[in-house]
Amino acid sequence: MIIDADVHVSPMFEGGNSITVKELLNRMEKAKVDKAVTWLQPPYMRKIDKANEYVYAAMRKNSDRILGFGWIDPNLGVEKARKCVKRYISEYGFYGIKMNGAQNNFFIDDPHLSIPVIEEIADTGTTLALHVGADAYDRTNPFRVAKIAAKFLKLQILMVHMGGVAFDDLTNASIEVAKGHPNLTLIGNGVRTIPILNAIKTLGSTRVCFGSDTPFELMSVEVARYKALLEDMPESDQLNILAGNIARLLNLNLQR
Repeated sequence: MIIDADVHVSPMFEGGNSITVKELLNRMEKAKVDKAVTWLQPPYMRKIDKANEYVYAAMRKNSDRILGFGWIDPNLGVEKARKCVKRYISEYGFYGIKMNGAQNNFFIDDPHLSIPVIEEIADTGTTLALHVGADAYDRTNPFRVAKIAAKFLKLQILMVHMGGVAFDDLTNASIEVAKGHPNLTLIGNGVRTIPILNAIKTLGSTRVCFGSDTPFELMSVEVARYKALLEDMPESDQLNILAGNIARLLNLNLQR
């Protein structure tokens, strides 16, 4: 079983670094990936509701493959964002919410813009996914994630990219922050292989998940990289990282 914990789809664009759900499913077949945590790929031309509906329709049609997350941009209105969180979880049945302060240009711990939305997510009892990358090292810094984790102790938070996505990275800071906050789980993509290995050695195999960052990386290549990285580890550790950890966080029944 392999679950990819980070893929993006676009309802409006195809070609280059944009793919539709149909192409995502093709890539999953090629890479032998069973399920994929799926969210938007901006830009969505401010039509965020329609774009999230696209992910919802994909999940509804492919419920055994697509694990949908809502995408929230608080710049479009905090109250609107809070209402969207409720709808995406209660009506769409999304597994959680993704917020990206790099692409949407906000500080992830902004007390007026971001925190009210995170409060709403925490109230749903689902999972928050945060872009944590050196491409916006101030807005999405791991130490801002630490503040959120300390404020919302029961909220499970995915640190997508674990501080990578740039020539300089914040992976060491991400690992350090995660050591002190058990509600943080790292998604090891957009980073070099050694930092992923360091995260596993430091935090254990239950705190790191495989993700490909499709379509910005090739899913089949990322699967091969992880298999090579994990080949000398116990099978239980491999299962945790490739599927078990994200399945546990999202309350998936892998026996189905």
